[in-house]
Formats: sequence, structure tokens, C-alpha cells
Amino acid sequence: MAEAQIVSMSSGPRTAEQFQESFERIVTNIEKVIKGKGRSIRLILSAILAEGHVLLEDLPGTGKTMLARAIAQTIQADTARVQCTPDLLPSDITGSSVVDLTTREFKFRAGPVFTNILLADEINRATPKTQSALLEAMQERRVSVDGVTHRLPQPFLLLATQNPIELAGTFPLPEAQLDRFLFKMSMGYPDLAAEVEVMNANSNRLAIDSLQPVCGVEDVLALQEWAKGVQVSDALKIYIAEICQATRTEPSLQLPASPRASLAMLYSARVVAASRGREDVLPDDVTTVLQPVMAHRLALTPDAELRDDTVQKVIERITSRVKPPMV
Repeated sequence: MAEAQIVSMSSGPRTAEQFQESFERIVTNIEKVIKGKGRSIRLILSAILAEGHVLLEDLPGTGKTMLARAIAQTIQADTARVQCTPDLLPSDITGSSVVDLTTREFKFRAGPVFTNILLADEINRATPKTQSALLEAMQERRVSVDGVTHRLPQPFLLLATQNPIELAGTFPLPEAQLDRFLFKMSMGYPDLAAEVEVMNANSNRLAIDSLQPVCGVEDVLALQEWAKGVQVSDALKIYIAEICQATRTEPSLQLPASPRASLAMLYSARVVAASRGREDVLPDDVTTVLQPVMAHRLALTPDAELRDDTVQKVIERITSRVKPPMV
């Protein structure tokens, strides 16, 4: 496999076309390892550039860990993996103070959360106390231990997974923590052609072992900053707000979308627009991120569940009623 060329973007993109070029270069490099999952790769990369986190609800063996490694190697980022189990302690994630035998003083030993991309496998197997240890890290990008605050590296992405089949011995994530994930999504199994590509790419050795970086974390930070300048018209902001407002009057929902959902759509739609080579957001950019933004923020009433209603159907009904602005 030919080595990818690292193209410096330290000064940051100057146009939407340059942003799109950088975005596609990262996606193309990741696709050397992750086959047939272009949409998932783009959404997760969009989450990173929108400074958000991703919850993957998926089956074992679908490439979640490999995807985290591929992203980290592509952008020259540090990565760590935590296997969540009921006996995992909060300090196993955040770190703890230990005695330095040479100075006889307490010294902070950083935990695996001090990285750029943290993969928390089967997060719903950890106890609520351990799950809550991630809340401050997700929202504030910092960790407080023994009264001292420690900043996390930038960028920071939590890529958490949970298995939809293994329900025994799990602790469902509370709504407050679910709301802190920008996206909830599923990669799913590859199709026939993609699965053959996986075998071809890994027939002699794992493709991930020879994956070369195409940029650095400082370039990712520059892309994050550029995306914040993408224009969103007042009409689009009203459209986003109307969608969230509609969930609060939907009789099938007992938990509607919070204002954080509006912000999540705003931030992620700006990145999607920039990744498509535009400096302004269109309604199609909003609808692209609508499902992953809303999937974990809405909860059905018991009556709706008995009627075999789904969150997907609710979202479709709302978007059919709330008309996008003409732009």
C-alpha cells in the first residue's frame, strides 16, 4: 500500500472548497481500512469537527474499534480504549492521585480519558457512578480529581458503543448523559462487495497496520474553527427550532428534544455544509443530521410502543409537517 502524503493545513482552510478537500482526504484515507461505510465515516468525522461525541449501538465485530484506530492514525491523534464492565471504577477512567515514593507527595496519574479519541466499549455495562465520570469530560473537556481540574487534550472525542442484544447486566444510560452525545448511529454489517473488499485488504496483514496519516491534530483544530464561521440564515435557525418545538407537542413522545438538540443540529449542519464545499447551510444539511441527532433524545410513551410506533416514524411525521424554508 502506498504511503499517504501528509499535507499541512496548519494555517487552516481559507475557502469551503479547501475545507471539502481536506475533509475528503481524511475520509478517503479511513476508507482504506473501513470498507463500505462512507456515510458512517462522514458522520463521525463531522461529529469530531463539530466538537461532539458519538454513541454507536451496534453488533460485535462491525468495525467500531477499527474505525476509532483508523481515525486516530489518519489525524495523528492519541487514542485509548476502555472495556466497560460492572467492576470498572470512575478512577479507572479519569485517573487518580498516587503517592510518589521519591518525594512522598501525591501525584496525579492520568487515566485513559486523557487522549484525543477515547473508545468506551459497551458503556452500558459500566455502573451509573462510572458512567457519570464521563459527564464532565464530555461537556467541559476537563476532569476534576481531588479538587484539582485537569484539562483534556484537544480535540477530544468519546466514541462509545453499546450492544443492542446483550441486555443482561447492563445499566441503561440516563437521559442526561444520552443528551451529551451529538450523534447516535449504527454502522451495521457491510454488504457483499464491501465484505469482499475487507478480506482483500486484510488478506496478508491488517490494513490498519500500514495506514499512514494525512494530517495532524492541529489541522483538525483548524477545521473545527473554520466550520464555526459557516453561515446559518435566520430562516434555517427557525426551521431547526420548529422541528424541536414539534417534538414537544407530539402525543407519541414522553421525552421531546431539548434545546441542546437544536444546538447539535446547528453545529453539525455547519460541518456538513462545509464538507460539501459551501459556506452556508441548506435545509438538506439539516435533514442529513436530523436522524442521528434525534435518535437518542426522543422517548416514546408506553401507548406509542404498544402501537408499534418508532422514533423513526415520529421524526418522519414531524418533518412532513414542518416545511423547510425556500433558499
